[in-house]
Amino acid sequence: MSLFGSSHFGLPRLKPLSSKRSHIVSVLDIGSTKVVCMIGRLTPREESQILPGRTHNIEIIGIGHQRSRGIKTGVIADLDALEGVIRLAVDAAERMAGLTVESLIVNLTAGRLGSDIYTATIDLGGQEVELNDLKKVLSAACQQSLRQDRSVLHSLATGFSLDGERGIRDPLAMYGDALGVDMHVVTAERSALKNLELSVNRAHLSVEGIVATPYASGLAALVDDEVELGCAAIDMGGGTTTISVFAEGKLVHTDAVGLGGHHVTTDLARGLSTRIEDAERLKVVHASALSNSSDERELISIPPIGEDDRDQPSQVPRALVSRIVSARIEETMELIRDRIQRSGFSPIVGKRVVLTGGASQLTGLAEVARRILARNVRIGRPMGVSGLPTAAKGPAFSTAVGLMIYPQVADMETHASQSGLLMSLGGNNSRIARMGQWLKESF
Repeated sequence: MSLFGSSHFGLPRLKPLSSKRSHIVSVLDIGSTKVVCMIGRLTPREESQILPGRTHNIEIIGIGHQRSRGIKTGVIADLDALEGVIRLAVDAAERMAGLTVESLIVNLTAGRLGSDIYTATIDLGGQEVELNDLKKVLSAACQQSLRQDRSVLHSLATGFSLDGERGIRDPLAMYGDALGVDMHVVTAERSALKNLELSVNRAHLSVEGIVATPYASGLAALVDDEVELGCAAIDMGGGTTTISVFAEGKLVHTDAVGLGGHHVTTDLARGLSTRIEDAERLKVVHASALSNSSDERELISIPPIGEDDRDQPSQVPRALVSRIVSARIEETMELIRDRIQRSGFSPIVGKRVVLTGGASQLTGLAEVARRILARNVRIGRPMGVSGLPTAAKGPAFSTAVGLMIYPQVADMETHASQSGLLMSLGGNNSRIARMGQWLKESF
C-alpha cells in the first residue's frame, strides 16, 4: 500500500528513538553519482560535551555502494535502472551486516525543495503558557503550510515570541498576552516523492522516513558551535549542489542549485574532446580550481574519443584543464553566494561556510570558495560515527551518515496529522519534550 494517499498527511514519520535500548537503522542515499546503503547500530550514550545533540552512538555494521544509474541532476530518469542499483547496494550492505533490511530512511534532492517560514500567533489573555497553548499555536502554523501539490518533509519551530519579544526557546509556564511561533517548513513536490517511493518499493523495500538532502549533509558535517552560532553547509554532489543554513541548533533554510561535479566532468569532455570516463579521471587526477604558473609548461595526455587504435592522444597544457574547471566552479560559487544573499539569512550565516559532498574534494575548491563567498570555508567530513571503512570517511558520504543521525533529531519536528498534531517540541532534554513524553507514557 502506498505511503502517499490522497491526503496531505501521507508521509511516513519516524518514531522517536528509545533512550534505553539499541536500534538497528538502515538508510539509503540516492545520488546522481552513487547510491549508498548503510546499516548502523545505534546504542544509547551518556550526555557528553562532544556532539551534545546526539542521543546515541552510531556504529556502521554494513555498507554497500554502487555507481548511480537512472538519476539525472537528482531527478529519477529511469526507474528500472535505479531499481537495479538499489538492489545491489542494499544486498552488499545486508551481506556485510548479516541481516535483512525491510525498510529504509531515504534522502530527497529532487522535487524543487521549498523552504518557507510560517508565523502564527494566539491570544493568551495574560495567562500562563500551557502545553495546550503550544499545541494550538504550532497547529496554526502547520495548517498554513499544507498545500495540495506539495508534501511537508520537515517542520521545525525555530523560535517562539511572547508579546512581541522574539527569541524565546521554551515559553512553557511563562506569562503573556500573545504567544507566537516561527515555523520553518521544508516541502517537496508530491510527484517526486511518489517516484522516490516507487523506486524503493520496486526493490521490495519500504520507506521508513524521507529526509531532505541538505538537512542530512548538514547534520553530519557541522559541529555544534556552527549549528548554534549560524552556519551554511554546502553539499556539492554530482548533479546538484544543496545549501542548508543552521542557527540556534535548528535548520532555518534550505536551497538547491542544479549544478554539480558532473557538470565539471562534461565541460572537460566537451572542451578536450574526450570520453566522459577519461574526463572524470582527468578531473580527479589533474584538475584544480586554481591556476598555477607552472601549469602552462606541464602537458597532459588526453585520450581520443574514438575507438580507432591509430588515433594518438593529444597533449594539452594543464592550465587549459584548470581554466575549464575554474570557470564552472566560479559560476557555481557565485550562484550559491547570490542564493544565500537572496534568502535573507546572510547575516545568520556570518563568516562560516562548510563544504561537503563528493565534488568538494576538488583541489583548490576551498580557496576559490573563500574568495567568492568572502567567508571562512572548511571541508566537512562526517563526524561521530564508528565502523566506517576508510574509503567512506570522506565528504562524499556525508549525506548517508546524516541520514543515520536524523532519527536522533527527528523528535524536534512538529507535524499536522489527521487526528490533530504529531508533536515533539524541542530536543530530548527540553522541559516540553519531557512533559510530552510523560503524557504519552501515562495516558
